Amino acid sequence: MSNKIEELSNYLKNLENIEVINNFSDLKRLSRDFYNYSPILEKKLNQCIADIVVRPKNVSVLISVVKKCWELSIPLTLRGGGTGNYGQAVPLNKGVVMQMNYFNKVEEISTDTGFVKVQSGCLMGDLNNELAKRGRELRLLPSTWRTATIGGFISGGSGGIGSVKWGFLRDPGNLIGLEAITMEKEPRNIKFDAEESEPLNHAYGTNGIITSLLLSTDIKRDWYSIVVNCKEFQTAIQVMKICSGAAIELKLGTILEEAIVDQMPLWFKGGNIFHKVIFQTTLGGSKTIQSICKKYNLDFHNLGKDSDLDNGLSDVVWNHTTLQMRAKDKNWTYLQMLLPLDKELNLINSIREEFGKKVLWHLEAVSQAGVPRLAALPVLKWTNENELNQIIDACKSLGAFIFNPHSITVEGGGLGVIDADQVKAKLEYDPKGLLNPGKLEGWEVKENFRN
Repeated sequence: MSNKIEELSNYLKNLENIEVINNFSDLKRLSRDFYNYSPILEKKLNQCIADIVVRPKNVSVLISVVKKCWELSIPLTLRGGGTGNYGQAVPLNKGVVMQMNYFNKVEEISTDTGFVKVQSGCLMGDLNNELAKRGRELRLLPSTWRTATIGGFISGGSGGIGSVKWGFLRDPGNLIGLEAITMEKEPRNIKFDAEESEPLNHAYGTNGIITSLLLSTDIKRDWYSIVVNCKEFQTAIQVMKICSGAAIELKLGTILEEAIVDQMPLWFKGGNIFHKVIFQTTLGGSKTIQSICKKYNLDFHNLGKDSDLDNGLSDVVWNHTTLQMRAKDKNWTYLQMLLPLDKELNLINSIREEFGKKVLWHLEAVSQAGVPRLAALPVLKWTNENELNQIIDACKSLGAFIFNPHSITVEGGGLGVIDADQVKAKLEYDPKGLLNPGKLEGWEVKENFRN
């Protein structure tokens, strides 16, 4: 143990309203997320283990920890539920991991706007249960919604169930405001409005310690789970495009090719293996989808109201598809991309021709700036990094926009470019660069962004 960590450890012993964890097995567990989906990240991150994990119980003691980390120049990495796949919560430079699970209160639900003010460590499942009591629900959910925290989702996520209608977390109107603590000699507790919040949204906790959020919600609906069997993948895409552009309420639209379906749980795949198109829609919407399927002579199955099902479709969509594949074979990994508009099938067929069954296709319907689009989370049979890069380059050359889940940085896993506002926010709120260091590429050229 270094002298600085020893001094911090002794300091923490005198604080109240904080849980301190320093036994090695827990430190190791709480320094990991699901980065092992990527063999590249697994190799890079396996030895990144925090020196200390803290769980503050209020803002006052949180600020005390921040002050000491500032004084000793000790890195601090935030952690929610640890459900990320990009190593968002992994402490690259060791130091302190701060888990926010005691910040778990739903503070206010507005009857006028439907906005919810909630602490960042609240589990999304718990938050949705509270919203349901007021006839509301979250707009966007990761497939890990039962164990993910809302702060972790905002900081490290991008979209998920609900993106077919509501787009992505960074789209205007989803995040209305937040409160965050700065990493400074005298930490500030700042309230940010929607515009001011943008640099902290999807920044992996690199430029502020988010303690609470103000979010838009939706009217709670009874969602019905629909599965459609297709013999032709082209037909699956056609049906998805028609339905995602139809005048119906959709919460989810997923396509799984038959080779993926074959590896899914028995309750989902059934006896005959087909390409499957999955929807969550209202009862009225299901009638429209059924009518569309009749035109294409497709098998239509209404599994019933999602809340009544023993097994929900969230267990086989978004990155739970990858989880299910890896449960059968750890050599499966994945990519994330936005497919080129109206050229989706051309890209898929070209990749199939070049790489065959090494790439299996999983598509998700999303809204991009109000336009229905298809994103893809294809699963890949891992061989080596060189072949992975060949697949990425091939997809890019065909018009796909890649969100690389094998990159450790905000930029690499996101838009691929430095966000000047994120770097400026870090300069202002974390001038020493102690928050989750190594995750923001723009910090390496921070001098370019000083006023």
